[in-house]
Amino acid sequence: MGSRLTVARREIRGLRAEKTILLAIGIQLFIAAFSSFLVVGLVSMYDPAALDGAEVEVAGAGDAVADLERAAADTAGASVTPYESPEAAREAFDRNAADAVVIANPDDRGGIAVDAVAPDATVETTVIVVQLRDLLRTYERAERESRAEALSETPLALPEGGGTSPYLTFTYTVLIPVLVFLPVFISGSLVVDSITEEIDEGTMELLRVAPVTVGEILDGKALAAVAIAPGQALLWLLLLEANGTPVANVGTILALMTALTTLVVAVAAGIAALAPDRRAAQFLYSVAVLVLFGGATAMAGGPTNAVARLAIDSADAATTLTVVVYVALGAVAYAGVRRFVSENGIGG
Repeated sequence: MGSRLTVARREIRGLRAEKTILLAIGIQLFIAAFSSFLVVGLVSMYDPAALDGAEVEVAGAGDAVADLERAAADTAGASVTPYESPEAAREAFDRNAADAVVIANPDDRGGIAVDAVAPDATVETTVIVVQLRDLLRTYERAERESRAEALSETPLALPEGGGTSPYLTFTYTVLIPVLVFLPVFISGSLVVDSITEEIDEGTMELLRVAPVTVGEILDGKALAAVAIAPGQALLWLLLLEANGTPVANVGTILALMTALTTLVVAVAAGIAALAPDRRAAQFLYSVAVLVLFGGATAMAGGPTNAVARLAIDSADAATTLTVVVYVALGAVAYAGVRRFVSENGIGG
């Protein structure tokens, strides 16, 4: 164990020379430390509808514009001014008297055909599109309710709109997972750089002649990379707590991210052992992480969802099973890579 710790300490001391890694850690530190006010600006990109006071003036035209105008009365941040013709509505849009144009006409199938025009590639485009979406959703809901009386069977009641705060949604489903998982990717990148740099500079040969096996060298490097990840995540979560964002089940979250770090480090070590060229190894590592994490995120019970549910203390048996599965995957993956490296060496 002493040789492994020696290699691990050597790796941690070498982090001071990794300016890119230190910059990434510094950015995470800044986000976590000042999350209470940064989240306001970040939410404006994540959900522009969360911005209070955003008013959109819509130029409306068409035979169904009166219904659209009534829907605007029930939509916060949107107002509809009716025009006699689509040409007049577009003219108002062209002279900046309206932020968008909506033309609503009945179609041949008994529905309502809507054409919407929004400005192209301006700073306000996203906010306008979001407000138009809310306006048309309100319009659709009103149409469904008014037409329900003509149906032979009573339809299911429409659900009420949710009242979840976009700030809480962003914090627990985006910000916390990002701060938890970024150290995982950094640790894998560190392992790739460390192993390929040892091979490029010839220091791997010096380590091999020391009283330490190839497996112990890998253990030391992996230990350093895995150890720093939960330390970073714990610091980020504590800073969020200090900024008024409570996070539940911190221990379980750290267990999950440590398991993921072990899995990613195993993948990184295997790639570096098979492709000792630094650029090729980093490229293959990036592709592998994108595939693995993208596939895991696409699943309903993926790690991102698990972290969010753990953070808000709504975890169920499936969430606990997710943690157990990733712990097992991390252990099996590292054991397999270590065995391969011990039998075949690194870079050879």
